Amino acid sequence: MSKTIRDAYGEALLEFGKENPRVVVLDTDVSGSTKSAIFGKGCPERFFNMGIAEANMVGVAAGMAAEGKIPFMNTFAVFLASIGLLGARAFGSYSELNMKFMGAYGGLSDSFDGPSHHSIEDIAVMRALPNFQVYVASDNALTKWLVKNAIDVDSPMYIRLSRNAVPSLYAEDETFEVGKGKIVQEGTDVSIISCGVMVHEAIKAAQVLAEKGISARVVDMFCIKPIDRALILDCAAKTKLIVTAEEHNIYGGLGGAVAEVLAAEGASVKQHFVGIDDQHAETGDYAALLHKYQMDADAIAASVLKGL
Repeated sequence: MSKTIRDAYGEALLEFGKENPRVVVLDTDVSGSTKSAIFGKGCPERFFNMGIAEANMVGVAAGMAAEGKIPFMNTFAVFLASIGLLGARAFGSYSELNMKFMGAYGGLSDSFDGPSHHSIEDIAVMRALPNFQVYVASDNALTKWLVKNAIDVDSPMYIRLSRNAVPSLYAEDETFEVGKGKIVQEGTDVSIISCGVMVHEAIKAAQVLAEKGISARVVDMFCIKPIDRALILDCAAKTKLIVTAEEHNIYGGLGGAVAEVLAAEGASVKQHFVGIDDQHAETGDYAALLHKYQMDADAIAASVLKGL
């Protein structure tokens, strides 16, 4: 088990932020949780604790971006995509300012704080904003690239991060591209298109399915917008079923984005959706919540079996 995604994020933010004096980091009094405090300790003159005031943080960041800075805004994903949404729309989307919205504790990873802190609609909300790019981190190497890419690319971005540690998917020198997903493993019967923590559940599901003679392709669709249309259509052409797996409401997130591509291109393949079935989750152990709300490997494997 590697370090947590949030720790990998904090370390990458300091590493690449130190190299570029335009990078500034803002937080809403939760820097110990988001790990932006790592940057704050290393570059205190470019770190700003805004207090518990998410909307104000986005407004201040907009002013900084307008003056040529690259602001990274940090708080829990649920609050960034709700309280911070007006600023994201006005300053990031409409004004196209170079602002980076870093959504910590994505999905149900803030499990014990309950539904007020779970983020199950953030991808749908942020990908609906014109001019935004939307990403979901699935391991530490990808997280590091996401930070570097956010600094290098002049675009408003939403990047969803998890609280938890996950196994490594990629080598440290792995290459990634904007708008391109990654095939984690090949398969011929079903394509499981996933993102974030769910990629690891998809890999475990593929192992279960292999024991039943079913070959599963697993895709990490870490870039939700712009999405990899060519890879989705390749999955539709080469496998009999597509299952999308996300730690998010089944409406409007990764599953919706994939379905839009399939519908627009007239792809003749069935799609099943694994995610939260349009409800709020309760408080509890993270793994237990993923199981109860049918977002673990067992649920993915069951969806594949049903679809096939």
